[in-house]
Amino acid sequence: MRVTYALWFTMLFLLAIWGVYALNEMLELGWRKHGMHPRQWDGLRGIFTYPFLHGDLGHLWNNTMSFFTLNGFLFYFYRSIALRVWVWLFLCSGLLLWGLAVDGNHIGASGLIYGLAAFLFMSGVIRNNRMLLRVSLAVAFLYGGIVWWMLPIDDHVSWEGHLSGAIVGVALAILYRRQGPQDPTYQFEKEPEDAPLPEWWMRAHPDHPDTLAQKEKEEQTAASSSFQSNTGVPTFDPPSTS
Repeated sequence: MRVTYALWFTMLFLLAIWGVYALNEMLELGWRKHGMHPRQWDGLRGIFTYPFLHGDLGHLWNNTMSFFTLNGFLFYFYRSIALRVWVWLFLCSGLLLWGLAVDGNHIGASGLIYGLAAFLFMSGVIRNNRMLLRVSLAVAFLYGGIVWWMLPIDDHVSWEGHLSGAIVGVALAILYRRQGPQDPTYQFEKEPEDAPLPEWWMRAHPDHPDTLAQKEKEEQTAASSSFQSNTGVPTFDPPSTS
């Protein structure tokens, strides 16, 4: 199932980052020093390590909630290309951070999160698909404020990592724009025009003409059924005669 696939991969990564954090704290392993060290050849290994390292529990928790939502969106709505997008995002955002940042020890999955948000937003905008455009609007509504953290407004925040992830996310959205969901099967089904009104809507609008018309129709149907039951009129079609 689509939901199972999205949850499985999302929870696998979250278990990994929580496991790394727990081991590092309990055993005092000092793994945080193995983050991303920009423009140093030995710092290239940080591409594979820095998303799994976090400064404190608050840092880890905030990234967990954002990653759970955004990664779930990616693997649910873009199932056919999600794994490829994720791998390229993981590798390229780290590599860009290595070349873009000047110094420091960068840790945390924020770059990956910014990449997911940028991909989901841009991909929904440039595709001709109403469902994916709704996903873009949801991402903008939930995470639109994170755009400010791509600017150097806090010395303790890796804005270079955020910016790197966002750049790669936009690039991947453009690169994969002709792959993945394209057809209207991903859109919400249009409700029939003659569909009955919801009960909650009729209770909220008891005097609306549509409510009165539907109630009258329901009363006529009930009266017709009651008449057929009392007179013994069969409700099935009689067999045809030759």
